[in-house]
Amino acid sequence: MQSALQVAQMPDELQALLNSEWAYVVLFGVFLLEGAMLMYFMPSELIVPASLVLLGTDAAAPVIGVAVVGATIGQYGLFKVAQRGGREYLLQKRWFKISESKLNKFDGWFERWGPVVVPVSNSFLFTRGMLTVPAGFAEMDDKKFVALSAVGTLSFEVLLAALFLYFDTLL
Repeated sequence: MQSALQVAQMPDELQALLNSEWAYVVLFGVFLLEGAMLMYFMPSELIVPASLVLLGTDAAAPVIGVAVVGATIGQYGLFKVAQRGGREYLLQKRWFKISESKLNKFDGWFERWGPVVVPVSNSFLFTRGMLTVPAGFAEMDDKKFVALSAVGTLSFEVLLAALFLYFDTLL
């Protein structure tokens, strides 16, 4: 089923890509970058809705699945970099766009609330993924981090898809 917001005149090459198995590979790569906090050209809040516009509303479950797996792997990569490289290493990297003052704030949240803030932060706009780095600094257990990260990402992506589907039915 196509979305009411479906792109009307899509180039044939793009339509062919989106109708192939490569659509999900590309989407996986986008979510991998988003999870690792390396995707600055598109807000994470728009990826699932844009995917549903391009792929159609019937693709909601696979899109959410790819989103959770891709973003969780991306966050796990950033978690390991934080764990192994440490605070000063990350703050020196040009690709790490979080200021020291913001990082201090998120460190404080992690110290105060513990691992529960990982899924909570992944569930909300503007804090999504921000507790990945403090969790790595705290040397949180890998399996626990992955599970909590996935739960938070799942709740975020399901909410985005549900909102999109709701508003799409109104159009």
